[in-house]
Amino acid sequence: MSTGVIIALIVIVAVVVAVLAALTVRARGAHGGGGLKRRFGPEYDRAVARHDGDVQAAERELAALVERHGGLRERPLEPAERERYEARWTATQEHFVDSPREAVAEADRLVAELAGARGFPDGGQYEDQVAALSVHHARHVQGYRTVHRLVGARGSSDGAAPGTEELRAALLEARALFEDLLAPARGELTAKKTETTTTTTTARREDHGRHLPRAFQRHQPKEG
Repeated sequence: MSTGVIIALIVIVAVVVAVLAALTVRARGAHGGGGLKRRFGPEYDRAVARHDGDVQAAERELAALVERHGGLRERPLEPAERERYEARWTATQEHFVDSPREAVAEADRLVAELAGARGFPDGGQYEDQVAALSVHHARHVQGYRTVHRLVGARGSSDGAAPGTEELRAALLEARALFEDLLAPARGELTAKKTETTTTTTTARREDHGRHLPRAFQRHQPKEG
């Protein structure tokens, strides 16, 4: 084998090794601490707390969630379908005035149903559904956990049923995830349509806030 061929082979091997190293670094960046913290936000802190401050254990858990659910693609909603869900949520909030506990239970079921409609695991698989939601809607998934927990607490043996204020706060928190799930997924619309939809959605939310039942208006959190 000539010297030129040997040199060429050495160069090729060196390039392959360099490419593999770069891919490895990129993968570590995407699934490493910094990437995971940016992706999961408050969920990252909750994972660390669950593992008693063991950051590496928490990051292994979150990386596994990304591997399992990161490839999920949310199914688009038809306009009429989106309007039906909005109307049902409005009815749920109105029901809260007379029956807070029943309204929270309705909200729990509605979020589960909407998540299933968007392509997440079925609501009957609550743990899997929440795990997938934590990957794609990490900023708001805690609200769903809260209403689900309070629905289960209603029948607890210690008799410590949640109060109206706690139920109200939970319903408002869950609404953030509900609205997030209603919004079009990335790439679902063109840039122009996205801008129009954002403007319309913002106006609707502002109008919706003005027409919340009085029980909510007094305690509605300020924007920004």
